[in-house]
Amino acid sequence: MEYLPNIIFALALFAGIGFFVNNIKKLSRNIKLGKDVDRNDNKSERFKNMAKIALGQSKMVKRPLSGFLHIIVYVGFIIINIEVLEIVLDGLLGTHRLFQPILGEAFYGFLIGTFEILAVLVLLAVIVFWLRRNVSNIKRFLSAEMKGWAKNDGNYILYFEVVLMTLFLTMNATDTSFQEAGVGNVLSQYLVPLFDGFSAETIHTIERTAWWIHILGILVFLNYLYYSKHLHILLAFPNTYFANLKPKGQFNNLASVTNEVKLMMDPDADPYAMPEEGAEETTPDKFGASDVTDLNWVQLLNAYTCTECGRCTSSCPANLTGKKLSPRKIMMDTRDRLEEVGRNIDANKGEFKDDGKQLLNDYITPEELWACTSCNACVEECPVNIDPLSIIMDMRRYLVMEESAAPQELNMMMTNVENNGAMWQYSQQDRLNWAKED
Repeated sequence: MEYLPNIIFALALFAGIGFFVNNIKKLSRNIKLGKDVDRNDNKSERFKNMAKIALGQSKMVKRPLSGFLHIIVYVGFIIINIEVLEIVLDGLLGTHRLFQPILGEAFYGFLIGTFEILAVLVLLAVIVFWLRRNVSNIKRFLSAEMKGWAKNDGNYILYFEVVLMTLFLTMNATDTSFQEAGVGNVLSQYLVPLFDGFSAETIHTIERTAWWIHILGILVFLNYLYYSKHLHILLAFPNTYFANLKPKGQFNNLASVTNEVKLMMDPDADPYAMPEEGAEETTPDKFGASDVTDLNWVQLLNAYTCTECGRCTSSCPANLTGKKLSPRKIMMDTRDRLEEVGRNIDANKGEFKDDGKQLLNDYITPEELWACTSCNACVEECPVNIDPLSIIMDMRRYLVMEESAAPQELNMMMTNVENNGAMWQYSQQDRLNWAKED
């Protein structure tokens, strides 16, 4: 029975990591449902963007208070979890503070002392974040899409961080040998008086309990990420790497439209020709997007990376003037529909069974799409380079080219261009009068 704790720890560790890997496979499968797009050009610039934006948090600090607090939580949480390596080895090998003799008292004490300071800073930052979300009535946290799970999810992760940081400090404060060494206990030493009067055995039990709950909590947190907006902790790096490098406002040509135009201009092409015998019959490409599988894989990666911070919506001129559009909701709806499609595939042994639903209309309405001014404010503001506009434009393309469902004003403009060669309703010979000198 001497090795029972080690066996239990190993089973918990491998179960947690196994469940996480399984979820990552689902995530990868869902993202690959999107159409292919080449984002392997200019690798040096892509690595630079990833280092500056995902690692360096350069776009977060454009709003100094929340940006600074986010950096504290981000850096603190990541660095503190370096200690997880020691906890894992201790759990598997049955040792206690394995790195202390290896690294030496001074350096080990410096590391743990740094971790303790960061843990307290994280606690303070988390408290401020909770107040901003729940007390300060900041408009971007009060939008219609931020009800129910979206609101609770933001709070759950804050509670997770409070519990994990508290357990870390408690674990150090009740570690008698660590406190007696007096190296690295820069803040936990002030918690020691809280346990005065407890027997040595009770203090040891508290320390072991805090240790176990801390590591199990980290494993739970790791697997919670898949179901949370905090998946951006992992996906911000690939998302910023694969972000569009073209100038904002430069739209791509649809290959399906280009092929149609080439077919129309080819005098030898027969648009009504049947496929040759033995040739594989293919369904013509759809113009634009009506469901998540019509989007490309980078757009689907964007949806999973969305932090739901609302910076895009708070800067959207359509939203600010009372229109229904919220770029954040566009990304949340895309992710929710993609998850629904993924569950459908899981339930049908790897194949999608038509559920009679799609992203357009069932999740995102034409009213939202046509409210967009295509100004790119949402793209500029996103701290992890998400592009809601690309999804909006692809869905508008579908409405125009597949359903002829453009607003009346736009239909009139396109009719004028077709008939008069200009957007205004006058004859072609007059359309260049504006350029004539008086």
